[in-house]
Amino acid sequence: MSRVYVVGIGADGWASLSADTRELLSDADLVIGGTRHLDLLPEVRAERVTLPSPLLPALREVLGSRGDRLVCVLASGDPMFYGIGRTIVDLLGPDDVIIVPNISSLALACAQLRWPVEDVEVISAVARRPERLRAALHPGRRLLVLSEGARTPAIVAQLLTTAGYGDSEISILNDLGAERQGGDVGRARTWKDVGQVSALNVVAVQCVPDRDTVPLGRSPGLPDEVYDSDGQLTKREVRAVTLAHLRPGPGELLWDVGAGSGSIGIEWMRHHPTARAIAVESAENRVKRIVANAMSLGVPGIQVIEGRAPEALDGLDRPHAVFIGGGLTGCGVVEACWAALRPGGRLVATAVTVESETALASWHAELGGDLVRLAVSRAEPLGSFTTWRPMLPVTQWTVRKESTE
Repeated sequence: MSRVYVVGIGADGWASLSADTRELLSDADLVIGGTRHLDLLPEVRAERVTLPSPLLPALREVLGSRGDRLVCVLASGDPMFYGIGRTIVDLLGPDDVIIVPNISSLALACAQLRWPVEDVEVISAVARRPERLRAALHPGRRLLVLSEGARTPAIVAQLLTTAGYGDSEISILNDLGAERQGGDVGRARTWKDVGQVSALNVVAVQCVPDRDTVPLGRSPGLPDEVYDSDGQLTKREVRAVTLAHLRPGPGELLWDVGAGSGSIGIEWMRHHPTARAIAVESAENRVKRIVANAMSLGVPGIQVIEGRAPEALDGLDRPHAVFIGGGLTGCGVVEACWAALRPGGRLVATAVTVESETALASWHAELGGDLVRLAVSRAEPLGSFTTWRPMLPVTQWTVRKESTE
């Protein structure tokens, strides 16, 4: 069976391709692409097939029956930069795919803006929630948002304004790489689509906070007040220590069991754009709060499971780390989390009641790890003076699963 070529094509179509790539497409038996991509090609002998919908099942069938035919799949710019290249590689495996890249939208945008590529963070709004932008906001940060269509710039402007970054400069870059490329520049707070916004656009953001905006950053221990909570919230001091022991890493998955307001899973995901978290919570009102908190703090991709552990854990992807903030005294919760935890994974559990503290001591005796008590006091006014107001002490158990288990 022949290999599949995934060919990047620019907004200027045939003219963006090298002589070798034009020859490849001219010799192809089958060319697959979106309507816009196929319209960019001149007459070639190949059969043309518009990308099917739903994509994966139909694409798997088309590519699986290709035989010895020469098949090319068209993509925008660099197929491996938020493009269909990844999907094709996942379907067929790397040995059956050849990537023929073109200039990416990132390179074109940075060249036009004179921004060093290494200083820019990219957020894709294509088939993704644009609220992910919130996690990247920081004074002076340069961001590029890959738009899903002509409405994306207005959505970005609104998100910036509500997040306290309404003074940010936004530049709309239309049809990058084409003769008709152009755009508009303005401030998020006053943004209006004064010019024609192309469906093919990139939004560049120079982050400027409002005067009273306090930047959040990605470090653990966000202020408690940024969360909507009914009181079921791991306080910031304990949260910072907990996440230090959980050690979030790129691409890793956390189970936040008894998630409450979702703060541990949310801050795990804020650590890196590829970090993943599943929040398990039995109370319906708290489930809604987790979703709202995740949206406002820029991690709408958190997976929220409404249910009670351990039953709600069945069938979930195996985690690299587990936080148990509730349900310690429930039958089978720790056993299920420990069994599912990947080798080398970390488990952290906290307790504030005598009963749950007793359970932690028992598990510490069985599995080892570290057992500590955290006592935090905050300064508060007492009449005309200041006193220390102690919070409930928290017992924390931390244990690592050996790689040989």
